[in-house]
Amino acid sequence: MAQFKYSLNSSTIKPTPILEKIRIAAEAGYEGIELWHADIDLHLESGGTVEEIRKVVDDHKLVVPTTVMLKGWCEPDGPADVQGMDECRRKMEHAVIVGARHAVAGPPHHGVDFELAAQRYGRLLDLGLELGVRPAMEYLGFAQEVNSIADALRIMEGSGHPEATIVLDPFHDYRGGGGHDDVAKLKPEQIAVCHFDDAPASPPANEQRDPDRVMPGEGVIELDKFVGLLRQIGYSGFISLELFREDLWKQDPLKVAKQGLKAMQAICENV
Repeated sequence: MAQFKYSLNSSTIKPTPILEKIRIAAEAGYEGIELWHADIDLHLESGGTVEEIRKVVDDHKLVVPTTVMLKGWCEPDGPADVQGMDECRRKMEHAVIVGARHAVAGPPHHGVDFELAAQRYGRLLDLGLELGVRPAMEYLGFAQEVNSIADALRIMEGSGHPEATIVLDPFHDYRGGGGHDDVAKLKPEQIAVCHFDDAPASPPANEQRDPDRVMPGEGVIELDKFVGLLRQIGYSGFISLELFREDLWKQDPLKVAKQGLKAMQAICENV
């Protein structure tokens, strides 16, 4: 049975400074940490360097599966497109320095031209590969159109790019209503990372947002089915705890990180 690797998405302990987040992830027992560009920028604004972040990652023997996130890559021709791509380049340059394998490309939320999105995603991939990182297509359950695995696959396949990858997330499968079944259509190498989380029984799924997520095993998502599908296709990459709860942000971040790892292992290693 394939063995997953475990990562901490640093949103789970959001208020903690980035270098401390890295230390906590390692001390809690994770093999990887996903870093947000907002945290990288905050570190730079306080006088730090991206190279310093990389050194701390390496010193703690962690992997950076992704950095989060790229925006503005799916604009029509014009100033917004130029500005968006310049910002994506800047972020991907930082992603390369911190050692990230992928950078998460967040989808447009409204009015998606899927043909344009496919072309733009292919262009983003070309730029990322030129720099040394692979942009990964994300879907969001609360987005108007790109809210399921099928929607992300439509963009990936439309790009015709052999390096297209996806970010999976059971919360977004539940929130968007697409479910997990399309995991079976993926090859393991097409998955950049699997975010991991759960959802409460209320409010209704179509009203939930990121802060509603709960620890794996504390909600109603069929996580055993999700994990079973990952094993079925032979995925053995990173499972990454991604929560956005203010109540957890007020707690001891090391305790939260350890609790999350234990919750993920309880599900992923018993399917």
